[in-house]
Amino acid sequence: MSTPTTSISPNEAASNAAATAIARRVLVIDDEPQIRKFLDISLRAQGYQTSLAETGERGLLTLASQGADLVVLDLGLPDQDGREVLKELRQWSQVPVIVLTVRATEQEKVALLDSGANDYVTKPFSIEELMARIRVVLRNLPAVAQQAPVYDDGHLSIDLAERQVLLDGQMVTLTRKEFALLSLLVRQPGRLITQTQILKEVWGPSHLQDTHYLRILVGKLRGKLGEDAAAPRYLLTEPGVGLRFIGRG
Repeated sequence: MSTPTTSISPNEAASNAAATAIARRVLVIDDEPQIRKFLDISLRAQGYQTSLAETGERGLLTLASQGADLVVLDLGLPDQDGREVLKELRQWSQVPVIVLTVRATEQEKVALLDSGANDYVTKPFSIEELMARIRVVLRNLPAVAQQAPVYDDGHLSIDLAERQVLLDGQMVTLTRKEFALLSLLVRQPGRLITQTQILKEVWGPSHLQDTHYLRILVGKLRGKLGEDAAAPRYLLTEPGVGLRFIGRG
C-alpha cells in the first residue's frame, strides 16, 4: 500500500479549518480503508465536508445522490478501472476530479488530463501537496462546475446531475448502461452518434463489434421510455449507422 505522508500540525489544521468560510464537500473514491480514513481526517481538519466510497459504482451513486464540489479518485479500484469511472462521470457531471495514481509516466498523465481529470497526484503523496492542489482546483473552477444538462418537455424529464429520469412525473429506473446511453445522446441533441462511438463509450474499446449489445440496450431503453421503435419520440435509429436524440415534444 502506498501511504501518503503528512506534517500538518494541529495548530495549522485548526487555522486552516477556521479560514474555510464555506465547507466544500469532497468525495473520496478509494478502495483502501487506511487511505480513506486518513483523507477523511485530513480533509475534515482543513474544514471540508467529506463523503467516502470504496468502489467506482458506489462513488458514482454517492456523487449522484449527495453531490460534491470535488472528487478525489484512485485509479486502482476493485470493480472497475478509475479511468472508466472518470469517463462515466464525465457523461453527466463537470465536477472537478483529482486523480490519485501510481502510474507516473508522462503518457499516462497526459491521458488522464485528456480524459477529463483536472489534476493528478502521484502516490505516495504528501497531504500538503494534495490540499494545495484541491485549493487551486476549487479556486479556479467555481460553482458552475456542478451544472449539468437537463431535458424536460413536460412528458420526459432528464436530470443528468441527479441521475434522475421522470416519465409523466413517475420515476424511471435505469441500469447504469441504460443511463449512460441516454446521457450520451441527450447531451448532444439532434447529433448522430455512431454505433462505434456508443459501443466504445458504454462498453469499452474491446466491444466495438458487439452491435447486438446496442440493439438490446436500445430496445430496453425504449420500453422504459414508453416509445414505439416504428414511431420514435426520442431515440431515432439510423440503420447501420447510429442513434440520435430527437426530443420531440
